[in-house]
Amino acid sequence: MPEISGNIKGIKNFVLNDLQKLYDFQVDKSQLVSVELCLEIARLTQEINREISVFLDRSGKVEAVNVGDSNTVNLPNLNSRRGTTRLNGYRCLHTHPDGNSNLSSVDISALKLNRLDAMIAIGVVQNIEQSELSFALLTGIDEHDDFLVGIFGPAALTEAEQIFFPNLVATVEKSIAKNNGTNLADGHERAIIVSLEYQGMGDMLGWTMEDSLEELKQLADTAGAEVVGRFMQKRPKPDPAFYIGHGKVHDLALYAQANEVDLCIFDDELSPAQQRNIEEALGIHVIDRTGLILDIFAQRARTNEGKLQVELAQLQYMLPRIMGKGLSLSRLGGGIGTRGAGETKLELDRRHIRDRIAYIKTCIEKVKGVRDLHRAGRAKANVPTVGIVGYTNAGKSTLLNTLTNSDIYAMDQLFATLDPTSRQLNLPNNQEAVLTDTVGFIQRLPHQLVAAFRSTLEDTIEADLLLHVIDVSHPLYEEQSRAVYKVLEEINVKDKPIITVYNKIDKLPDDSNLAEQLAKEENTICISAKKGLNMDNLLKLIAEKVKSKSLEADFYVPYADSSMVAKLHQIGNVTNEEYLEDCTKVHATIPAMFEEQFKKYIK
Repeated sequence: MPEISGNIKGIKNFVLNDLQKLYDFQVDKSQLVSVELCLEIARLTQEINREISVFLDRSGKVEAVNVGDSNTVNLPNLNSRRGTTRLNGYRCLHTHPDGNSNLSSVDISALKLNRLDAMIAIGVVQNIEQSELSFALLTGIDEHDDFLVGIFGPAALTEAEQIFFPNLVATVEKSIAKNNGTNLADGHERAIIVSLEYQGMGDMLGWTMEDSLEELKQLADTAGAEVVGRFMQKRPKPDPAFYIGHGKVHDLALYAQANEVDLCIFDDELSPAQQRNIEEALGIHVIDRTGLILDIFAQRARTNEGKLQVELAQLQYMLPRIMGKGLSLSRLGGGIGTRGAGETKLELDRRHIRDRIAYIKTCIEKVKGVRDLHRAGRAKANVPTVGIVGYTNAGKSTLLNTLTNSDIYAMDQLFATLDPTSRQLNLPNNQEAVLTDTVGFIQRLPHQLVAAFRSTLEDTIEADLLLHVIDVSHPLYEEQSRAVYKVLEEINVKDKPIITVYNKIDKLPDDSNLAEQLAKEENTICISAKKGLNMDNLLKLIAEKVKSKSLEADFYVPYADSSMVAKLHQIGNVTNEEYLEDCTKVHATIPAMFEEQFKKYIK
């Protein structure tokens, strides 16, 4: 029969018998702890006012019971059966009779020395059911070959019971292996994607949950993850604690364990509490749709302005989550959802993040000022501006390259272009225009990105004409079009002249007459930007929409109205100025909108 080790002197026989019965407890192998075992060792701690330690193996079996005092943990001899990059295979669950669950330096030292799976401390209070626990895990190795430790809690016993322990251990061992330079963590992150359909979930603009989940997979592919499983759930409404419900989360945890999953991605925005709870239950990194898109933007930002805008969006997203990061240990070794600002700002408190947000906004305002000057210069020179908008991967950058003979980056992938690009466009009537490519839109575009990229999107807001590029070969092209108009409405682009450009007609089936039907619509054209089909007609349509934008004339301004001369300099491009006997003769080109105001000065 297994023995009770440690300081058992003076303990009554009936208590020793109860301590002996601890060996009969069996914790479910999926759990970190069980409430039943925690309450029993808490009760026995109150009986003897000494610390009790229970050691469990990976199967949840109690392998050793030890009695100490409230300041020490006396470890039995447990054989370490695993390699140097692996954990010991045992976890220690022990009590603190003083009611404080905070882990001591002795606890942390024992965790490191024995490479335990976890060190768990219960702060035993008078009403033992209100006792809380904290636990620590090894999370990596620093440059001095010392173990890094992550401490979590305090948490209620019922909350700790919901933590899916096998995934937690697997994540820790992957992190340690990565820090040791082994190949255990090589390759793409293995991910599962999850969606929830519920009543009152808002306007999906014609998308089904299957459509949205397929797009989420494309986003995950773009971010560099390998999707190994998909899950859909239907509920009357989201669960406030676990979004999809605790039972479904448990199913995910079992699947993640069996398939060595590193990452779980939700096709909606989770609350900070939901994200933390799900991470603790799964034991793997959890991100939502917004976090995934932010990660892709962090990968793609190249210009200083783009990086600032992405960092601003990430910090605004992170701020409510900074105090509850949960158990997302995979961020210790990098990975999806941890790039960009998130990598270096996790330890900052809320005040530091707010300071950083304020600083970035100031920097973006300075960049916006330069952009405003350029825009004002183009307006003064009466150069029309044409903005390209559309769903991500609709072919916007390819269209800009074809129309302007440029070579900006254009690939068949989501969010291939992040930073805005402007090029000179020569129209058939010898007029010049500026063509600007902007970041692609997507359904449920995170509001943090819309806010952060507002200065960039102002090129769209201020454009004289918009080209709305639509991938007509996509089965959901109509739904994508509605999503674009929704974003345009969100950034207050109203009553703007728009040419609808149906792109990729070369990908339509040979027997399809869709392009012919769409071409009959007003202000619409069907093209293939990649193959250069119908480009001449598109240029003619653009020229027709932006013509008569300026007025060039000689203005004879009486000296009594000399303030109007100053205004001509302000709004137009003055090329000559003469002082005559009774007036000032000014040769200038002004925007057509001012023609009525200055018509009386033209002879």
